[in-house]
Amino acid sequence: MDIYHGWCDLKDGVTDMDFADAFVTYMERLKVDGFIEGYRLMRRKLGLGVEGLGDFHFMIEVEGLAQLDEAFGLVASRAGPVEGSHFAVNSLIKNVRFALYRDFPDASRVQGEELF
Repeated sequence: MDIYHGWCDLKDGVTDMDFADAFVTYMERLKVDGFIEGYRLMRRKLGLGVEGLGDFHFMIEVEGLAQLDEAFGLVASRAGPVEGSHFAVNSLIKNVRFALYRDFPDASRVQGEELF
């Protein structure tokens, strides 16, 4: 499983629940259509977190880079129903940062044959 992470803050005047509702609508569209496997939306607690990362953290789970690339292709088209959902989230946030992580060790990992 690959996990696409994002951190963001809300633009001035945006409520936390407006953002959460828009995010869930967007992610559910991608999930129902098979472009992602799952997602989570989290918010910093007690002000604890790494400086420079936003108040909100989201994780989007995909089966691999091919599925992530398909999702990116759909969203990058900037067309159809997904564009409205994408814009509904994107227009509410600022200071966005992204990262891509994977489960470790990978299911395909072989131990004992490493040369380093």
